[in-house]
Amino acid sequence: MRIGFFVWEYPPGISGELGIYAENISRELIDMGNDISVFTMNNGELKTREVIRGVDVNRPMLIDGSNILPLFITEDLRKWDTGLKFFNDVLIYNVLSATKFVNELIKKEGYEFDIICAHDWLSAIAGLMIKKELGLPFVFHFHSTEWGRKLDGGSDSETVMYIEEAAANAADGIITVSYPMQEDLIRHGIEAEKIRVCWNGVSTELYDPNRLDYSAIQELRNGYGISTEDKMILFVGRLTPVKGIVNLVKAMPTVISRHPEVKLVILGRGELEKTILDLISRLGIADNVKPNFIFASEEERILHYGACDIAVFPSLYEPSGIVALEAMAMAKPVVVGARGISGFRDQVIPSGHDQTGIHVDGSNSADIAWGINSLLENPEAAKAMGERGRVRVERYFTWDRTAKCTIDVYEEIIGECKV
Repeated sequence: MRIGFFVWEYPPGISGELGIYAENISRELIDMGNDISVFTMNNGELKTREVIRGVDVNRPMLIDGSNILPLFITEDLRKWDTGLKFFNDVLIYNVLSATKFVNELIKKEGYEFDIICAHDWLSAIAGLMIKKELGLPFVFHFHSTEWGRKLDGGSDSETVMYIEEAAANAADGIITVSYPMQEDLIRHGIEAEKIRVCWNGVSTELYDPNRLDYSAIQELRNGYGISTEDKMILFVGRLTPVKGIVNLVKAMPTVISRHPEVKLVILGRGELEKTILDLISRLGIADNVKPNFIFASEEERILHYGACDIAVFPSLYEPSGIVALEAMAMAKPVVVGARGISGFRDQVIPSGHDQTGIHVDGSNSADIAWGINSLLENPEAAKAMGERGRVRVERYFTWDRTAKCTIDVYEEIIGECKV
Protein backbone atom coordinates (compact mmCIF):
# COMPACT_ATOMS: atom_id res chain seq x y z
CA MET A 1 0.00 0.00 0.00
CA ARG A 2 1.00 3.65 -0.30
CA ILE A 3 1.07 5.42 3.07
CA GLY A 4 1.10 9.13 3.93
CA PHE A 5 3.12 9.29 7.15
CA PHE A 6 3.07 12.48 9.25
CA VAL A 7 5.54 12.62 12.14
CA TRP A 8 7.33 15.47 13.92
CA GLU A 9 10.69 13.69 14.31
CA TYR A 10 12.57 11.91 11.55
CA PRO A 11 16.29 11.42 10.84
CA PRO A 12 18.46 13.33 11.16
CA GLY A 13 16.13 15.28 13.47
CA ILE A 14 15.75 12.74 16.27
CA SER A 15 15.45 13.88 19.88
CA GLY A 16 13.48 11.05 21.47
CA GLU A 17 11.59 7.79 21.21
CA LEU A 18 9.18 9.04 18.54
CA GLY A 19 12.05 9.64 16.13
CA ILE A 20 13.54 6.21 16.83
CA TYR A 21 10.12 4.69 16.15
CA ALA A 22 9.59 6.64 12.92
CA GLU A 23 12.99 5.73 11.50
CA ASN A 24 12.67 2.01 12.21
CA ILE A 25 9.00 1.47 11.37
CA SER A 26 9.27 3.30 8.04
CA ARG A 27 12.23 1.13 6.99
CA GLU A 28 10.37 -2.05 7.94
CA LEU A 29 7.26 -0.95 6.05
CA ILE A 30 9.39 -0.27 2.97
CA ASP A 31 11.05 -3.69 3.30
CA MET A 32 7.57 -5.23 3.35
CA GLY A 33 6.90 -3.74 -0.09
CA ASN A 34 4.93 -0.63 0.87
CA ASP A 35 5.53 2.92 -0.38
CA ILE A 36 5.82 5.72 2.19
CA SER A 37 5.84 9.49 1.93
CA VAL A 38 6.98 10.99 5.24
CA PHE A 39 6.20 14.59 6.18
CA THR A 40 8.36 15.90 8.99
CA MET A 41 10.06 18.99 10.45
CA ASN A 42 12.74 21.07 8.81
CA ASN A 43 15.25 22.95 10.96
CA GLY A 44 15.99 25.24 8.04
CA GLU A 45 19.13 23.38 7.00
CA LEU A 46 17.71 20.18 5.51
CA LYS A 47 16.50 19.33 2.00
CA THR A 48 12.81 19.91 1.47
CA ARG A 49 12.54 16.57 -0.30
CA GLU A 50 14.81 13.54 -0.62
CA VAL A 51 14.69 9.76 -0.67
CA ILE A 52 16.29 8.05 2.34
CA ARG A 53 16.56 4.25 2.17
CA GLY A 54 13.52 4.12 -0.09
CA VAL A 55 11.43 6.53 2.00
CA ASP A 56 10.14 9.69 0.28
CA VAL A 57 10.95 12.31 2.94
CA ASN A 58 9.30 15.75 2.74
CA ARG A 59 10.31 18.66 5.00
CA PRO A 60 8.44 21.93 4.32
CA MET A 61 10.46 25.06 5.02
CA LEU A 62 8.84 27.05 7.84
CA ILE A 63 8.42 30.75 8.52
CA ASP A 64 7.93 32.41 11.91
CA GLY A 65 4.39 33.65 12.39
CA SER A 66 4.50 33.80 16.19
CA ASN A 67 4.16 37.59 16.07
CA ILE A 68 0.65 37.33 14.61
CA LEU A 69 -0.56 34.28 16.55
CA PRO A 70 -1.54 36.39 19.60
CA LEU A 71 -4.11 38.14 17.41
CA PHE A 72 -6.36 35.10 17.32
CA ILE A 73 -5.09 32.35 19.61
CA THR A 74 -6.81 31.11 22.76
CA GLU A 75 -5.96 32.27 26.26
CA ASP A 76 -4.51 28.81 26.86
CA LEU A 77 -1.90 29.33 24.14
CA ARG A 78 -1.03 32.81 25.39
CA LYS A 79 0.22 31.12 28.56
CA TRP A 80 2.87 29.35 26.47
CA ASP A 81 4.82 32.63 26.38
CA THR A 82 8.16 31.80 24.72
CA GLY A 83 6.75 28.39 23.79
CA LEU A 84 4.47 30.15 21.34
CA LYS A 85 7.23 29.90 18.72
CA PHE A 86 7.08 26.12 19.14
CA PHE A 87 3.32 26.10 18.55
CA ASN A 88 3.89 28.30 15.50
CA ASP A 89 6.30 25.70 14.09
CA VAL A 90 3.85 22.89 14.76
CA LEU A 91 0.99 24.76 13.10
CA ILE A 92 2.95 25.89 10.03
CA TYR A 93 4.51 22.44 9.58
CA ASN A 94 1.07 20.82 9.62
CA VAL A 95 -0.55 23.29 7.24
CA LEU A 96 2.30 23.23 4.72
CA SER A 97 2.56 19.42 4.91
CA ALA A 98 -1.16 18.92 4.29
CA THR A 99 -1.09 21.45 1.45
CA LYS A 100 1.89 19.80 -0.24
CA PHE A 101 0.41 16.34 0.23
CA VAL A 102 -2.91 17.27 -1.41
CA ASN A 103 -1.83 19.75 -4.08
CA GLU A 104 1.59 18.45 -5.10
CA LEU A 105 1.80 14.73 -4.42
CA ILE A 106 -1.79 13.85 -5.26
CA LYS A 107 -3.16 16.49 -7.65
CA LYS A 108 0.09 17.35 -9.47
CA GLU A 109 2.18 14.17 -9.31
CA GLY A 110 -0.74 11.74 -9.38
CA TYR A 111 0.13 9.71 -6.28
CA GLU A 112 -2.68 7.46 -5.09
CA PHE A 113 -2.56 6.89 -1.34
CA ASP A 114 -4.36 4.08 0.44
CA ILE A 115 -4.14 5.53 3.95
CA ILE A 116 -2.69 8.37 6.01
CA CYS A 117 -1.33 8.19 9.54
CA ALA A 118 -0.44 10.96 12.00
CA HIS A 119 1.67 10.49 15.11
CA ASP A 120 0.73 12.37 18.30
CA TRP A 121 -0.81 15.84 18.41
CA LEU A 122 2.27 17.31 16.71
CA SER A 123 1.08 15.96 13.34
CA ALA A 124 -2.63 15.56 14.04
CA ILE A 125 -3.70 18.81 12.37
CA ALA A 126 -2.35 17.61 9.00
CA GLY A 127 -4.28 14.38 9.40
CA LEU A 128 -7.47 16.25 10.20
CA MET A 129 -7.10 18.56 7.20
CA ILE A 130 -6.36 15.75 4.73
CA LYS A 131 -9.19 13.60 6.08
CA LYS A 132 -11.63 16.46 5.51
CA GLU A 133 -10.22 17.30 2.06
CA LEU A 134 -9.86 13.80 0.60
CA GLY A 135 -11.73 11.39 2.87
CA LEU A 136 -8.79 8.97 2.92
CA PRO A 137 -8.71 6.34 5.68
CA PHE A 138 -6.99 8.00 8.64
CA VAL A 139 -5.17 6.33 11.53
CA PHE A 140 -4.12 8.37 14.56
CA HIS A 141 -1.18 7.00 16.57
CA PHE A 142 -1.10 7.82 20.29
CA HIS A 143 2.52 7.51 21.48
CA SER A 144 1.68 9.61 24.55
CA THR A 145 -1.02 12.00 25.75
CA GLU A 146 -1.11 15.57 26.99
CA TRP A 147 -2.65 14.54 30.32
CA GLY A 148 0.23 12.09 30.75
CA ARG A 149 2.92 14.54 29.67
CA LYS A 150 1.93 16.98 32.43
CA LEU A 151 3.71 14.58 34.80
CA ASP A 152 6.89 15.83 33.15
CA GLY A 153 6.69 19.04 35.14
CA GLY A 154 4.45 21.07 32.84
CA SER A 155 0.79 22.00 32.88
CA ASP A 156 -1.59 20.28 30.51
CA SER A 157 -2.70 22.42 27.58
CA GLU A 158 -6.40 22.55 26.77
CA THR A 159 -5.51 23.29 23.15
CA VAL A 160 -3.31 20.22 22.79
CA MET A 161 -5.91 18.01 24.48
CA TYR A 162 -8.55 19.38 22.09
CA ILE A 163 -6.33 18.53 19.11
CA GLU A 164 -5.81 15.00 20.44
CA GLU A 165 -9.54 14.56 21.01
CA ALA A 166 -10.43 15.93 17.57
CA ALA A 167 -7.93 13.61 15.87
CA ALA A 168 -9.18 10.60 17.85
CA ASN A 169 -12.78 11.38 16.89
CA ALA A 170 -12.01 11.94 13.20
CA ALA A 171 -9.72 8.92 12.87
CA ASP A 172 -11.05 5.70 11.38
CA GLY A 173 -8.75 3.81 13.71
CA ILE A 174 -6.30 4.41 16.54
CA ILE A 175 -3.02 2.64 17.29
CA THR A 176 -1.24 2.95 20.62
CA VAL A 177 1.95 1.46 22.00
CA SER A 178 0.91 -0.61 25.04
CA TYR A 179 -2.08 -2.09 26.82
CA PRO A 180 -1.73 0.31 29.78
CA MET A 181 -1.99 3.14 27.23
CA GLN A 182 -5.05 1.55 25.67
CA GLU A 183 -6.69 1.37 29.10
CA ASP A 184 -5.81 5.01 29.76
CA LEU A 185 -7.26 6.20 26.46
CA ILE A 186 -10.52 4.39 27.15
CA ARG A 187 -10.59 5.83 30.67
CA HIS A 188 -10.35 9.30 29.13
CA GLY A 189 -13.28 8.75 26.80
CA ILE A 190 -11.60 7.57 23.59
CA GLU A 191 -13.81 5.12 21.70
CA ALA A 192 -12.65 1.65 22.74
CA GLU A 193 -13.66 -0.06 19.49
CA LYS A 194 -11.24 2.11 17.52
CA ILE A 195 -8.11 1.31 19.54
CA ARG A 196 -5.53 -1.32 18.63
CA VAL A 197 -2.17 -2.00 20.32
CA CYS A 198 1.06 -2.45 18.37
CA TRP A 199 4.11 -2.74 20.61
CA ASN A 200 7.28 -0.86 19.72
CA GLY A 201 10.38 -2.87 18.94
CA VAL A 202 14.15 -2.96 18.79
CA SER A 203 16.68 -4.24 16.27
CA THR A 204 17.95 -7.53 17.67
CA GLU A 205 20.67 -7.51 15.00
CA LEU A 206 22.15 -4.24 16.26
CA TYR A 207 21.39 -4.87 19.92
CA ASP A 208 23.16 -8.20 20.13
CA PRO A 209 25.51 -9.07 23.01
CA ASN A 210 27.38 -11.48 20.75
CA ARG A 211 28.58 -8.56 18.60
CA LEU A 212 30.25 -6.69 21.46
CA ASP A 213 33.85 -5.52 21.37
CA TYR A 214 35.00 -6.40 24.88
CA SER A 215 38.11 -4.25 24.65
CA ALA A 216 35.85 -1.26 23.91
CA ILE A 217 33.67 -2.20 26.89
CA GLN A 218 36.66 -2.35 29.19
CA GLU A 219 37.84 1.01 27.88
CA LEU A 220 34.39 2.51 28.56
CA ARG A 221 34.30 1.14 32.11
CA ASN A 222 37.82 2.38 32.76
CA GLY A 223 36.77 5.82 31.55
CA TYR A 224 34.16 5.95 34.32
CA GLY A 225 36.58 4.53 36.89
CA ILE A 226 34.70 1.22 37.04
CA SER A 227 36.88 -1.84 37.68
CA THR A 228 36.13 -5.43 36.74
CA GLU A 229 35.13 -6.09 40.36
CA ASP A 230 32.64 -3.20 40.41
CA LYS A 231 28.99 -3.51 39.45
CA MET A 232 27.80 -0.98 36.85
CA ILE A 233 24.21 0.22 36.95
CA LEU A 234 23.02 2.15 33.90
CA PHE A 235 20.30 4.76 33.39
CA VAL A 236 19.62 5.97 29.84
CA GLY A 237 17.05 8.65 29.07
CA ARG A 238 15.95 12.26 29.16
CA LEU A 239 16.78 13.93 32.46
CA THR A 240 13.25 15.10 33.19
CA PRO A 241 10.97 14.54 36.21
CA VAL A 242 8.85 11.88 34.52
CA LYS A 243 11.84 9.57 34.06
CA GLY A 244 12.32 9.17 37.83
CA ILE A 245 16.01 10.03 37.68
CA VAL A 246 15.98 12.15 40.86
CA ASN A 247 14.45 9.28 42.83
CA LEU A 248 17.07 6.92 41.39
CA VAL A 249 19.90 9.15 42.63
CA LYS A 250 18.18 9.39 46.03
CA ALA A 251 18.06 5.57 46.14
CA MET A 252 21.81 5.24 45.69
CA PRO A 253 22.95 5.82 49.32
CA THR A 254 20.83 2.83 50.37
CA VAL A 255 22.26 0.72 47.55
CA ILE A 256 25.84 1.83 48.23
CA SER A 257 25.55 1.11 51.96
CA ARG A 258 25.00 -2.57 51.11
CA HIS A 259 27.01 -2.72 47.90
CA PRO A 260 29.88 -0.21 47.96
CA GLU A 261 31.19 -1.73 44.73
CA VAL A 262 28.25 -0.25 42.79
CA LYS A 263 28.69 2.54 40.25
CA LEU A 264 25.70 4.27 38.63
CA VAL A 265 26.23 5.77 35.16
CA ILE A 266 23.65 8.37 34.10
CA LEU A 267 23.52 8.77 30.32
CA GLY A 268 21.32 11.52 28.94
CA ARG A 269 20.47 15.20 28.80
CA GLY A 270 17.69 17.37 30.18
CA GLU A 271 16.64 20.18 32.46
CA LEU A 272 17.53 18.25 35.63
CA GLU A 273 21.28 18.17 34.98
CA LYS A 274 22.12 20.79 37.64
CA THR A 275 19.65 19.23 40.08
CA ILE A 276 21.36 15.87 39.66
CA LEU A 277 24.83 17.32 40.20
CA ASP A 278 23.69 19.18 43.32
CA LEU A 279 22.02 16.05 44.69
CA ILE A 280 25.12 13.91 44.07
CA SER A 281 27.23 16.46 45.93
CA ARG A 282 24.77 16.83 48.82
CA LEU A 283 24.48 13.05 49.29
CA GLY A 284 28.26 12.60 49.10
CA ILE A 285 28.07 9.89 46.43
CA ALA A 286 30.28 11.39 43.70
CA ASP A 287 32.58 8.35 43.80
CA ASN A 288 29.67 6.07 42.96
CA VAL A 289 27.49 8.13 40.59
CA LYS A 290 28.93 9.10 37.21
CA PRO A 291 26.79 11.49 35.13
CA ASN A 292 27.48 11.77 31.41
CA PHE A 293 25.25 14.54 30.07
CA ILE A 294 25.08 13.71 26.36
CA PHE A 295 22.44 12.68 23.85
CA ALA A 296 23.93 9.26 23.21
CA SER A 297 24.10 7.83 19.70
CA GLU A 298 22.85 4.32 19.07
CA GLU A 299 26.41 3.01 19.02
CA GLU A 300 27.12 4.65 22.38
CA ARG A 301 23.95 3.22 23.90
CA ILE A 302 24.78 -0.28 22.72
CA LEU A 303 28.27 -0.07 24.20
CA HIS A 304 26.91 1.20 27.53
CA TYR A 305 24.33 -1.59 27.70
CA GLY A 306 27.08 -4.08 27.00
CA ALA A 307 29.22 -2.62 29.77
CA CYS A 308 26.57 -2.55 32.50
CA ASP A 309 25.40 -5.26 34.88
CA ILE A 310 21.90 -3.88 35.50
CA ALA A 311 19.80 -1.29 33.66
CA VAL A 312 17.38 0.86 35.67
CA PHE A 313 14.49 2.94 34.26
CA PRO A 314 12.27 4.14 37.16
CA SER A 315 9.81 6.15 35.06
CA LEU A 316 6.67 7.68 36.52
CA TYR A 317 4.93 7.69 33.12
CA GLU A 318 6.16 5.60 30.19
CA PRO A 319 3.69 4.77 27.41
CA SER A 320 6.16 2.36 25.77
CA GLY A 321 9.80 2.52 26.85
CA ILE A 322 12.16 1.44 24.09
CA VAL A 323 15.17 1.75 26.43
CA ALA A 324 14.05 -1.30 28.40
CA LEU A 325 13.76 -3.28 25.17
CA GLU A 326 17.26 -2.18 24.18
CA ALA A 327 18.66 -3.35 27.52
CA MET A 328 16.76 -6.64 27.39
CA ALA A 329 17.96 -7.28 23.83
CA MET A 330 21.48 -6.90 25.23
CA ALA A 331 20.63 -9.64 27.77
CA LYS A 332 20.61 -7.30 30.79
CA PRO A 333 18.26 -7.61 33.78
CA VAL A 334 16.16 -4.48 34.26
CA VAL A 335 14.51 -2.57 37.08
CA VAL A 336 11.58 -0.54 35.73
CA GLY A 337 8.98 1.86 37.03
CA ALA A 338 5.69 0.00 36.60
CA ARG A 339 3.19 2.08 38.57
CA GLY A 340 0.54 4.00 36.63
CA ILE A 341 0.69 4.25 32.84
CA SER A 342 3.71 2.10 32.04
CA GLY A 343 4.41 0.13 28.89
CA PHE A 344 7.19 -1.51 30.89
CA ARG A 345 4.44 -3.70 32.37
CA ASP A 346 3.91 -5.24 28.93
CA GLN A 347 7.62 -5.77 28.37
CA VAL A 348 9.11 -6.88 31.68
CA ILE A 349 7.93 -10.02 33.46
CA PRO A 350 8.45 -9.41 37.21
CA SER A 351 8.12 -12.91 38.67
CA GLY A 352 7.90 -16.62 37.96
CA HIS A 353 9.90 -18.89 35.68
CA ASP A 354 9.87 -16.31 32.86
CA GLN A 355 11.04 -13.36 34.99
CA THR A 356 13.09 -10.79 33.06
CA GLY A 357 13.38 -8.02 35.66
CA ILE A 358 11.77 -6.22 38.58
CA HIS A 359 8.84 -3.80 38.76
CA VAL A 360 9.14 -0.88 41.20
CA ASP A 361 7.32 2.32 42.07
CA GLY A 362 9.39 5.01 40.35
CA SER A 363 8.12 7.66 42.75
CA ASN A 364 9.59 5.80 45.76
CA SER A 365 13.37 5.83 46.14
CA ALA A 366 13.24 3.06 48.77
CA ASP A 367 11.41 0.81 46.34
CA ILE A 368 13.95 1.56 43.60
CA ALA A 369 16.78 0.69 46.01
CA TRP A 370 15.01 -2.57 46.91
CA GLY A 371 14.74 -3.53 43.24
CA ILE A 372 18.42 -2.84 42.53
CA ASN A 373 19.59 -4.64 45.67
CA SER A 374 17.43 -7.65 44.84
CA LEU A 375 19.36 -8.15 41.60
CA LEU A 376 22.77 -7.36 43.11
CA GLU A 377 22.25 -9.96 45.83
CA ASN A 378 21.26 -12.67 43.34
CA PRO A 379 23.77 -12.30 40.47
CA GLU A 380 23.10 -15.71 38.92
CA ALA A 381 19.34 -15.13 38.96
CA ALA A 382 19.88 -11.66 37.51
CA LYS A 383 22.01 -13.07 34.70
CA ALA A 384 19.29 -15.61 33.89
CA MET A 385 16.69 -12.80 33.81
CA GLY A 386 18.80 -10.97 31.26
CA GLU A 387 19.08 -14.05 29.07
CA ARG A 388 15.31 -14.59 29.24
CA GLY A 389 14.84 -10.91 28.40
CA ARG A 390 16.76 -11.36 25.17
CA VAL A 391 14.53 -14.31 24.24
CA ARG A 392 11.39 -12.32 25.04
CA VAL A 393 12.46 -9.42 22.84
CA GLU A 394 13.26 -11.78 19.96
CA ARG A 395 9.82 -13.31 20.30
CA TYR A 396 7.60 -10.26 20.78
CA PHE A 397 9.40 -6.93 20.40
CA THR A 398 11.12 -6.63 17.03
CA TRP A 399 10.49 -3.89 14.47
CA ASP A 400 9.31 -6.38 11.86
CA ARG A 401 6.63 -7.54 14.29
CA THR A 402 5.65 -3.92 14.93
CA ALA A 403 5.40 -3.31 11.19
CA LYS A 404 3.35 -6.48 10.62
CA CYS A 405 0.93 -5.50 13.39
CA THR A 406 0.65 -1.97 11.97
CA ILE A 407 -0.04 -3.14 8.42
CA ASP A 408 -2.65 -5.61 9.69
CA VAL A 409 -4.46 -2.73 11.40
CA TYR A 410 -4.16 -0.50 8.32
CA GLU A 411 -5.58 -3.23 6.09
CA GLU A 412 -8.46 -3.79 8.50
CA ILE A 413 -9.29 -0.09 8.52
CA ILE A 414 -9.02 0.29 4.74
CA GLY A 415 -11.42 -2.64 4.40
CA GLU A 416 -13.90 -1.10 6.84
CA CYS A 417 -13.75 2.24 5.00
CA LYS A 418 -14.68 0.53 1.72
CA VAL A 419 -17.82 -1.04 3.18
